[in-house]
Amino acid sequence: MTNPFLEPSPLPYSLPPYAVITDDDFAPAFETGLAEHRAEVEAIAADPAPATFENTIEALERGGAVLTRVGHVFFDRASSDSNATTDALELELAPQLAAHDDAIRLDPRLYARVRTVADAVERGDDDVAGLDDEQRYLVRRTLRSFERAGAGLGDAEKARLRDLNGRLSTLTTQFEKHLLADTNDLAVVVDDVRQLDGLSDGQVSAAAEAARDRGLDGRWVITLVLPTGHPWLADLTDRDLRDRVMRASLARGRRGGEHDTRALLLEIVRLRAERAELLGHRDHASWVTAGETAGSPSAVADLLGRLAPPAAANARAEFVALRAAAGRQEVAAADWAFWADRLRAERYDVDTTAMRDYFEAERVLHDGVFFAASQLYGLEFAERPDLVGPHPDARVFEVTEGGGRPVGLYVLDLYTRDSKRGGAWMNPLVSQSALLGLPPVVVNNLNVPKPAAGSPTLLTLDEVTTLFHEFGHALHGLLARVTYPTFSGTNVFRDFVEFPSQVNEMWMLWPEVLENYAVHHETGERMPQEIVDRLVASRAFNEGFATSEYLASALLDQAWHTLTAAEAAAVTDVEAFEREALAAAGLDLAPVPPRYSSTYFAHTFAGGYDAGYYSYIWSEVLDADTVEWFEENGGLSRVGGDRFRARLLGVGGSRDPLEAYRDFRGRDARVEPLLERRGLA
Repeated sequence: MTNPFLEPSPLPYSLPPYAVITDDDFAPAFETGLAEHRAEVEAIAADPAPATFENTIEALERGGAVLTRVGHVFFDRASSDSNATTDALELELAPQLAAHDDAIRLDPRLYARVRTVADAVERGDDDVAGLDDEQRYLVRRTLRSFERAGAGLGDAEKARLRDLNGRLSTLTTQFEKHLLADTNDLAVVVDDVRQLDGLSDGQVSAAAEAARDRGLDGRWVITLVLPTGHPWLADLTDRDLRDRVMRASLARGRRGGEHDTRALLLEIVRLRAERAELLGHRDHASWVTAGETAGSPSAVADLLGRLAPPAAANARAEFVALRAAAGRQEVAAADWAFWADRLRAERYDVDTTAMRDYFEAERVLHDGVFFAASQLYGLEFAERPDLVGPHPDARVFEVTEGGGRPVGLYVLDLYTRDSKRGGAWMNPLVSQSALLGLPPVVVNNLNVPKPAAGSPTLLTLDEVTTLFHEFGHALHGLLARVTYPTFSGTNVFRDFVEFPSQVNEMWMLWPEVLENYAVHHETGERMPQEIVDRLVASRAFNEGFATSEYLASALLDQAWHTLTAAEAAAVTDVEAFEREALAAAGLDLAPVPPRYSSTYFAHTFAGGYDAGYYSYIWSEVLDADTVEWFEENGGLSRVGGDRFRARLLGVGGSRDPLEAYRDFRGRDARVEPLLERRGLA
């Protein structure tokens, strides 16, 4: 058989042919893809004809088809279903791919050609007069990407930059692998089911299933999630077990031994700072934010600094209330969620544990997530069991509109497993491009514990929120309609990418949507309206904690990445640095640890959010302002949905995001709706 990546997929929507893809296909496909792309780029760089949009900018967009096909599939598998083979190959590929990218961005011939086209556009020359807005924006973005990558450096600086990029690609890959291994090693094994008191039957079943997967029949395993706080801490009545889970979570990456991540992250910080200085910036955060909507670390600091003091004050007031509710019992980090749930129930008569009975996964997906997208955008979803997904648990849905007009494919991989990294995310499996004639195929990965066969999958309130959030990313990938792959789907500025996904969370509790999916999985009874009203009334409850734990991580990310190269070289103690950074921000609250501590902060040391974790709250300013617009303009309707789709989702990355937002909203976003939402007004 020929390698399945060497030719376009014959399947509907160019879905990768997972039924015939094996791990043995990846290495030779990457080898061929890299060689083909090098030849394509060399032909562009060596072209004796004068540089034009078509023979330079567009030609670059057409290149690398095999490399793109295999890359999409491989990196999804490496994060969602890794094994020894994919781990080894990922470590081998990381410096190769970094070197390949450098060979393109640092080629002086290519840079000169891109510069020639950009100058012609800037001058308004006749030969580029016919370019449309997307093409002109592509020229500017391409030039910007070359310059940010160091195209203007001298030969010696370029050589050092190549070394730094190669080493950093290896280090970040190692960080992810070490973290996954340590997370699996630290899973909490329970010998007596009575210790799981407070969990639902489905959760106990999931813990038993996790134990069976590890060969521990007759026992129960609590697998760790990526954030510090495990969702089951709100339910477990056994205080000792809560403490075991929290201690295991906090220990990741800092126990010594082969999976310790501290040396890795310190070297990552040092090399990122050195690279930033080489590229003409004070620090890594300055280099990153210069290419985002924020523009500078000071703009980020202004927003985070405005939010941190009232958030910390609210968290301290919440802690006092929790201690009163707990009486003589201890309230530490392991206990916060437990007592917060009980205090919420006391104040608002809201039992989030009991709500799981109304959040059966299949109903949430079809009658909640898909229903909202249908009402807003006219989308229709049909499962395609004839199409094989990337894992046996993954399900493939065809997305159409207007009575059958194709939109793309949506893949959902819901359940956790030891081979899947923590958290939840969206990946493209096929990136939409009119130039290449490709429709979108996107996948959502979540980490919901899988119950035993025959048991329903009941989601927590947080898991329902996560599903709506990640589907917002999927909608961005499915609905963007661009010509050039550079702008496909979620290929937007990092501090804008969370905006559409956060907006999609609003529909989770929207009356028509909630009424449609929140049905008791046994009785068929709809969630009573009084429960809904109390839940809505309690939405600002515990926001001091939620905002503080997030801001603590965002500020840690900034603290690490606003170090100069000399300052970074002087840091040797990760824990001491964390303590000092949190104290300086006023967020050194022992019962409120950061959502992600440095040693397991995958977003910033492996996930592409380096110096960019602030983007969640930055995007939430736009999100809260957009929610206000929908509330004022008909709510869940095709009119509002079509406007949001046409002016924001549909443009992908083909337009400046803040210009697109102003086109949608009619003005810049106001921060007041965010402050009100989080109880910080």
